[in-house]
Amino acid sequence: MKAMHGGKAKNDQIDSHKMATLRRGGLLPKASVYPAEMRAPRNVLRRRPHLRRKRAALLAHVHNTHAPYHWPDIGQQIASQAKREGVAERFDDPAVHKTIAVDLALLTSYDPMLSDLALFSLTTAKQHEAHTLYF
Repeated sequence: MKAMHGGKAKNDQIDSHKMATLRRGGLLPKASVYPAEMRAPRNVLRRRPHLRRKRAALLAHVHNTHAPYHWPDIGQQIASQAKREGVAERFDDPAVHKTIAVDLALLTSYDPMLSDLALFSLTTAKQHEAHTLYF
């Protein structure tokens, strides 16, 4: 209600009038309780984007750490596990080398988790929404 123009005044009568107007106009969706058997798969589906964001942040950190040294670009997409060989060895400073090695190790651990989570999500979701996921 606060996001609406004039929604700063706060009392139940004003709020109830605004909600009734929104509801009458079809702008306020009906609330429903998610079925109990589908709550756990939904939580699994919500976890995957979180892990993907962490993985993307690690990839960005490796590329951004490389930039200040003014070396030639890595020249490859290190998102693929096969192309991560020798990336950490490019840095002479032991602290930077260790930081990049840790990032790459975390990336290596995230890859199988994400693919396993995607497969699990797909198979679980097919049980609940088979007609939507039919292909």
